[in-house]
Amino acid sequence: MSSPACAASSDRLVLPAWRVRSIMFQAALIAAAVVLPHVAHVAHAPVYWLLPMHWPVVLAGLVYGPAGGLAVGVLSPVVSFSLSGMPPLGSVATMAAELGLYGLLTGLLRGGWRWNAVFAVALALLAGRVVAIGLGAVLGRPLPVLLAAYAKGLPCALAQVAVLPMVGRWWVAREGGGGRA
Repeated sequence: MSSPACAASSDRLVLPAWRVRSIMFQAALIAAAVVLPHVAHVAHAPVYWLLPMHWPVVLAGLVYGPAGGLAVGVLSPVVSFSLSGMPPLGSVATMAAELGLYGLLTGLLRGGWRWNAVFAVALALLAGRVVAIGLGAVLGRPLPVLLAAYAKGLPCALAQVAVLPMVGRWWVAREGGGGRA
């Protein structure tokens, strides 16, 4: 028989972002968002296709809501640039806006408005890409080049829509069950 506290935590769609344990996991997601692109570059993998920095950010929004998703999304490219010089300085602000929006919107739609996780991820990815393309165009990058670059990542974005909601549900169920700090 479950206690009311366990029942309440099992209904939780996202975890509190500002508990010590949550902050540690968000730091790990930032580390993943910094390391995965470097691994892809070293392996000569197509970074524009794999979107290695995006996976941990979207997962942060699904698991830690809008605050955690925004923090991981904005900090990931900034920390990566600070440690390695990548992404290039001209892309850091655009990527911080794009990734921050992914995390914020995923978390808001899923945790705040209780949307289905698949739809939350899909809409957040679409909105983030629109913002990134718009910012790139404002900064003088040719629109056809921007569209072609983002089109390369479409299969991986679809994979994110398919996989990350399941991972997020598992993570929240695993971490939310014990009411740990």
